[in-house]
Amino acid sequence: MATNRTFTMLKPDAIENGHMGKIIDMIIDAGFAVKAMKYTQLSEEQAKKFYEVHAERPFYGELVEYMTSGPIVAAILEKDNAVEDFRTLIGATNPAEAAEGTVRKLYAESIGRNAVHGSDSDENAEIEGNFHFSAAEIH
Repeated sequence: MATNRTFTMLKPDAIENGHMGKIIDMIIDAGFAVKAMKYTQLSEEQAKKFYEVHAERPFYGELVEYMTSGPIVAAILEKDNAVEDFRTLIGATNPAEAAEGTVRKLYAESIGRNAVHGSDSDENAEIEGNFHFSAAEIH
């Protein structure tokens, strides 16, 4: 069953390159309501836990290092068909393949430094949102 919430993280490259406000504006302009948001920095332990699904992959160490290299913005967003609509808004993981006007086409540097994370399923949206926010923080 589809839910109306998804999770996102603006990644260190998006923050470092000054795109935070532009990306948040795109999210709001696309009709998403921000239910929770925080500007924070992941510790190595947090990044390892969040990305543990990729622990056996060759890029895991690089991913953890990158995600702890600077601040991120974590957010829970709400809209009908939230997961699918957000994935459409952000575009393909590879910015060279992302559709014109998507977040990644506009602001990603590479597959590895791709500006933004978006949950890939309703189940993962809930898991990822609960990783970063307590129930009391979500409005």
